[in-house]
Formats: sequence, structure tokens, C-alpha cells
Amino acid sequence: MERFAEDLLDVADGFSVPPVLVGASLGGIAGMIAQGEYAKAGRRGFAALVLVDITPQMNMEGVQKILGFMSSNLEEGFASLEEAADTISRYMPGRPRPENLSGLAKNLRLMENGRYYWHWDPRFITGTQKPQGSREPERLQMAARSLKIPTLLVRGRDSDLVTVEAARQFAEIVPHSEFIDVANAGHMVAGDKNDIFTSAVLDFLTRMAPAASAS
Repeated sequence: MERFAEDLLDVADGFSVPPVLVGASLGGIAGMIAQGEYAKAGRRGFAALVLVDITPQMNMEGVQKILGFMSSNLEEGFASLEEAADTISRYMPGRPRPENLSGLAKNLRLMENGRYYWHWDPRFITGTQKPQGSREPERLQMAARSLKIPTLLVRGRDSDLVTVEAARQFAEIVPHSEFIDVANAGHMVAGDKNDIFTSAVLDFLTRMAPAASAS
């Protein structure tokens, strides 16, 4: 997790003005660590932070469900995009199955054996250096309490990961934060309701970080 946070701050240092970080799930965890721990230790950090369906307190049943989905077909891959789409539909039965699978192809790698594999390193699941953010709620709570920049929490109302109580607790920890609850969306908020998600983020940026959003 420290490496993820350091990478984010290194990217931020490359801009002429502090950027806004929009971090979904793991990206949000890394963002909280980067801004809440490292930025106060002398790093510049971000102008604002958007956390997408992630809070310090996570529903562990939801975490296990997500990890189970990520582990599916990890070694054998998929024979086709249609097979991968079927797996996603079983995981998210409420989301309509897309007729055009070109977007799904961006999340998969077509290998020389003719099979498709998830477009991320399987050692994220099987390796010895797995990110432990979900098992460190106290650390994330401390990082969140240190957030002084404009902060927006976007939750999918049908999320397996962020409960109503977790969102309430976050509002207590970060009292200046704003909150959007997106109906008919799960953990993958941007994929479920992209128009609503984008509108909420742009509205927040326009009001809270106009210099960063303009650049």
C-alpha cells in the first residue's frame, strides 16, 4: 500500500498545480494513505479527493465477494468475451448485459493461446504482498481524520462494500466531506451509472477545486 501511495504522490508532483485524485476502491485506499499520512509529512499531495465506494470501514463479506469474483477464471481465463460477460452477469445480476462487448475487451488481455485473461497481475490475489487496506481500518481512519482538503464520497446504493453505517461514520470522521448516494449502482459506480457519477464529480470539482478542474 505504501508503494501505491508513493506512486500517486510522485504523479501529483509532476503537475504544475496539485491535481484532484479520483480513487475508486483500491485507488481510494491509496489516496487516503497518500494524503492523510504522507502529504502531512511534507509531500504536496492533492487539491481535492473523490473516494468512489470506499471508506475506512469496509463490509468484509463484500470484500470477500469481490475477491471471489477477481479470482474467478484466474488461471484458465475465458474462451471468449461472451464467457467473460456471463461471469460478470452472475456477479452483478442487476446490471444489464451489454450487447456490445468492445468495452469489456479493454479489461481483458488476449493471449497467444487464444484465451482472455483479466487485465491485472494475478499475484494481486495470489502473491505474498497483497494489499492489506481492508484489514487496516484503524490506519485508514487515522488517515481520513487527517484529510483537510475538499473530499467527496460517492457510494453505490447497492454496494456490497460500503454500508449506510460506514458512510455515516465517514461523515463523522471527515465532517467537511460531501456525500453522494447513487441509486441503482453497486461497487462499480462509474460503470453502473456513469452519467450520474460524472455529473456528481464535475459539480464537486467546479465548486471545490475550480483551478484544478479548469486545468
